[in-house]
Amino acid sequence: MSSSISAETLPALLLERVKKSASKDAFLSPADGGWKKLSWAQAGDEVRQVACGLRALGLQMEERCSILSGTRLDWMFADLGILCAGGATTTIYPANTPEECAYIVQDSGTRFVFAEDAGQVAKLQQRRAELSNVVKVITFDGEKSDDGWVITFADLKALGRDFDQKDPAAYEQNVRAIQKDALATLIYTSGTTGKPKGVVLTHDHWIYEGEALEQMRILSEDDLQYLWLPLAHVFGKVLEAIQIKAGFPTAVDGRVEKMVENLAVIRPTFVCGVPRIFEKVHNKVVANATEAGGLKANIFKWAMGVGAEYSQLQQQGKPEPLALALQRTVAQKLVYKKIQDRFGGRLRFFISGSAPLSREIASFFHGAGILILEGYGMTESSAATCVNVPTKFRFGTVGHSLPGTQVKLAPEDGEILIKGRGVMRGYHNLPEATAEALTEDGWLRTGDIGEFDADGMLKITDRKKDLIKTSVGKYVAPQFLEGKFKATCPYVSQVVIHGDNRKFVSALVALDEESIRKWATGEGLGSKSYAELAADPRVKSLIKTYMDTINAELPSYSQVKQFALLPKDLTIDAGELTASMKLRRKVVEKKYVQLLDGFYQGE
Repeated sequence: MSSSISAETLPALLLERVKKSASKDAFLSPADGGWKKLSWAQAGDEVRQVACGLRALGLQMEERCSILSGTRLDWMFADLGILCAGGATTTIYPANTPEECAYIVQDSGTRFVFAEDAGQVAKLQQRRAELSNVVKVITFDGEKSDDGWVITFADLKALGRDFDQKDPAAYEQNVRAIQKDALATLIYTSGTTGKPKGVVLTHDHWIYEGEALEQMRILSEDDLQYLWLPLAHVFGKVLEAIQIKAGFPTAVDGRVEKMVENLAVIRPTFVCGVPRIFEKVHNKVVANATEAGGLKANIFKWAMGVGAEYSQLQQQGKPEPLALALQRTVAQKLVYKKIQDRFGGRLRFFISGSAPLSREIASFFHGAGILILEGYGMTESSAATCVNVPTKFRFGTVGHSLPGTQVKLAPEDGEILIKGRGVMRGYHNLPEATAEALTEDGWLRTGDIGEFDADGMLKITDRKKDLIKTSVGKYVAPQFLEGKFKATCPYVSQVVIHGDNRKFVSALVALDEESIRKWATGEGLGSKSYAELAADPRVKSLIKTYMDTINAELPSYSQVKQFALLPKDLTIDAGELTASMKLRRKVVEKKYVQLLDGFYQGE
């Protein structure tokens, strides 16, 4: 039986899904050391209680409710409840400061805020004088306040049950009254510079994403998703719409530290992630094999060479020779299965987005029997714009555009332009920024530079604003070099390529603590701190061997002539990375300006 359903708004789509798949599993969430299952009927009831509770508190059509929480099932019920009440969701990252939270709440005109726990509530209490529009704060895990400004999630749902009991027909009537062009979501871009901008997305944007992915036939109700991505980010948020459209169950747990443990238990068929996750797993696998030494290291190296040969043939659409197939059978037993088991052993594919994934990392995993399909999109394009698919993929590209979306390159500089139902309505209360981002005929200027390959697959070469032009007039794409180095050296966490208006290219390198500590222990340096290891000349010499290997493959103008190891890793909390793990290049360069300037003294 087909799982296909259709509707013009996300709330109406949810009603159809609940009716069609009532008894089937919808969600799994951590509970009492295990996992609790909820059917679509149970999930629908949770959402109904939230929606009716908000209506009881006076929420009107398109009024905003903010969610300040990590990824958890309550986040999804709050979001869907807001939408089913006719409201619109504003997303806030839980790592945001009280000042940042207050800015988003006020700029969006938020009336109700869902806050995860006492710590998030405290941020709002601290800036309460600025939050003139906020009627109530609803906390998932915190306590209610004496003055009634803060109530619990359970309190809200109890209000909802009472409201629903008095007029049982009102809930569905309200859902059916919501229009497809009504505001559904204000997602504030994490922004690598400046204040975040609220991206205006309607119900039709989310419906389009679900319909387009369904047409591509890469997911079905038989799949099982593991969802850990930040739901405040468009990549995580779009998965909600896709799940409702396709009907597959989702295990929800945003605790990144639990990921390896959860994957082994949940055994998902697909997972969406960001490149940093794949880089960390790659680094750990390679470092473990290297440190094992001897026969184990040689077997690992042989197996990955076999995998690389197979991956290359697959990408070229060429048949696999019998001898290679036999070698892969041996490699599967000795090496690949151990890597596959880390992800549960049932994985059909990963989907990678949010930042560029290096071709080397993708090929490494593919050779070991794990397919990573890279996609591309922006908050301003409702997340998914292009994606590789299992039947046609090419590493180093983001595939073809989704059905109904047009992509072209600006003739003057190769900037990627997007047009279609997924493109935002504009930026909230920022007409000038909207006019700058959207052409008069509706094309979105992405700020990314790209090119098409011979088969029409899109390749992202770099951010327009990030391109480096050295003082000798040569252009260098920093993201390419950063990705290549992270894929080559298992001891590296982050790399910042620098050199705009400089005579040569330099780099700041942050170490991967787990991998470098394993190496350090084997070298008798295990007692040293991270900062001490970064300052040790033996560690710099180790990293230099990888840098030299990469430089040998590059033209002289893009070779890294000097580099330094940073005394600590780059973090979201320090403002050096966005919440979606993108590098805030200018922030890092400003922080380490003296170190960078030192590279160029006397140039």
